[in-house]
Amino acid sequence: MIKVAVVGVNNIGKLHCRFYYENPHTELVAICDLNRELADKVASQYGVIAYSDLKTMLNTEEIDVISVATGGVENGSHHYKPAMLAMEYGKDVLVEKPISNNITEAREMVDYAQKLKIRLACNLNHRFVSTAYKAKEWIEKGDLGTLLFMNMKLTIGNPNESSPWIHMRALHPHSIDVMRYFCGDIRRVQAFMTKAPGRTVWSTASINMEFESGAVGHLTGSYDMDNQHPIEFCEVAGTKGRFTINDVYNELTLFPHKSTELKVYRNSVLSGLNGFNDTFKNRLETFIQEIKDGVSPNFISGSGADALAAQEVIEAIIRSQIENGKVIELKDIRKKGKQLL
Repeated sequence: MIKVAVVGVNNIGKLHCRFYYENPHTELVAICDLNRELADKVASQYGVIAYSDLKTMLNTEEIDVISVATGGVENGSHHYKPAMLAMEYGKDVLVEKPISNNITEAREMVDYAQKLKIRLACNLNHRFVSTAYKAKEWIEKGDLGTLLFMNMKLTIGNPNESSPWIHMRALHPHSIDVMRYFCGDIRRVQAFMTKAPGRTVWSTASINMEFESGAVGHLTGSYDMDNQHPIEFCEVAGTKGRFTINDVYNELTLFPHKSTELKVYRNSVLSGLNGFNDTFKNRLETFIQEIKDGVSPNFISGSGADALAAQEVIEAIIRSQIENGKVIELKDIRKKGKQLL
């Protein structure tokens, strides 16, 4: 039985608690939150011990895995310290996205995990669905041929005005990770952004991309849409065909070239997810299974390195916007070695 503790139990952290509690291979043994009242409330729900100090919890409890579900500025500024401390104590760590809103901290986290040979994963849950698995299988089998282009759209309604780049840093680790999952590393980007009426932050973005393979791509993102409608669309095309994924997990369609026959997979056939929150369940279950299987830290799915790569793309996108749509090479972002803004 793998013993797990969750750090940060406001909103998403509660989902982590629930799915670890329900997983037959894990035992939720403790939770930690700076808000002691909240910690006590959630802990009582699962019959575990509550802590408000992480070091005390690590010194007291027998723990194998730490889930860091804290928030902070741009949903990521509070991830660094608890993740680094947990790794210092030799624990495998799964951190919420973004791995950190600060690229310097993100690099330190990944480097530290590699140094200690610790499994560091990130909750990039949009790819942990059967639609994505099947689509990836088609790519690897060659059903699409040589990849040519990819279109990605991720749009929600979010009124958050806490920072100019909240939309990019908090939301698009997901979309960029999906793009990299299907098409590989990104070579360069060009961004154009706008602010919806009454907004002070860059709330809608249009981003051009070139992948290392030579394929091209586009990302449309927005915090100005209606959450009642599908939030995500993905299209990947090659020399032999293309596929589309509607709303993360609901429907996958393969359009082979020179054929009128389509392959259509819907959620009820593929996996029977009961809603978007089950993508969190899938992601956590994958991490636990990889630990059980003894998968090397260098080969886990949705790793800290994957999350860092997505954040590097985001920093390049931000730089492009600042420089009036200039094309930004990812190699230049990596050379900087520190936070740009």
